[in-house]
Amino acid sequence: MTNITPSKPIQDLLDRASGLDQKEGDTRLKAVVRDLLEQVFHIIERHDLTEDEVWGAVSFLGKGAEEYGLMMPGVGIEHFMDLVLDARDEEAGMGGGTPRTIEGPLYVEGAPLSEGSATMSDNEDEGERLIITGVVKNEAGDPLPGAVVDVWHADTRGFYSHFDPTEQNAPFNNRRKIRVGDDGRFEITTIMPSGYACPPGGSTDTLMTLLGRHAARPAHVHFFADAEGYRHLTTQINIADDPLVNDDFAFGTRDGLAPEITREDGVAKIRFDLELVSSTKGSGERSHRERLTA
Repeated sequence: MTNITPSKPIQDLLDRASGLDQKEGDTRLKAVVRDLLEQVFHIIERHDLTEDEVWGAVSFLGKGAEEYGLMMPGVGIEHFMDLVLDARDEEAGMGGGTPRTIEGPLYVEGAPLSEGSATMSDNEDEGERLIITGVVKNEAGDPLPGAVVDVWHADTRGFYSHFDPTEQNAPFNNRRKIRVGDDGRFEITTIMPSGYACPPGGSTDTLMTLLGRHAARPAHVHFFADAEGYRHLTTQINIADDPLVNDDFAFGTRDGLAPEITREDGVAKIRFDLELVSSTKGSGERSHRERLTA
């Protein structure tokens, strides 16, 4: 049974998530939120809760509360689940691979499938051109033919297709699945996304303000990666030169997940390999949280 909650990194996370490291905000509320979060963390560990159980509870509690999916990362619970899963893997001698990190609430099932490469943007968007290349491989560095990479990100205004309040995004704009070939390689041609903030005046934004915290994320790109015989990977990269890359309100930045950017002839380029771990090593199916299907 894991017991990482008393550790300094988790205690630091609790302080940050509850705004105790910020001068602004409601002091009493910060203290209450910190104690509440610590008890949630203890419950997750004490009862060895799975991702499915945690997200099942969120789904039950969140009926009619549209922003639970934002609050979960905002108060650090979604990041804590990643740390718990890491600790469980390490205890079992089953660590390794590309670091996992939060999924967030804006994934949509049903994105178009491409072979080897994909152009992500369906809308006219005047942002900086971005090319992401990589290889899906195993721990030995061997490519994984037929692996599927599922990619999604915001547009230059910080809006996601299917969640755009202006309704200007095409249905699967900036959403693609890519099946890699025998060499495991993939290439994504897209537009540099923007970071974004939670809906102004919404419950998440209000809570963050009361905690003396901001409610914004740096620019980032989400990934799922799956290959037969290997654990599912949920991860994302934060854009390394975004001013909030190390101050993500959702705690999504992890070591190795802000790869270097090079620029040439007006095009930004990122290399990001995805290393998967054998499915015989620890838990690894995609969680069964509620997701939008389109």
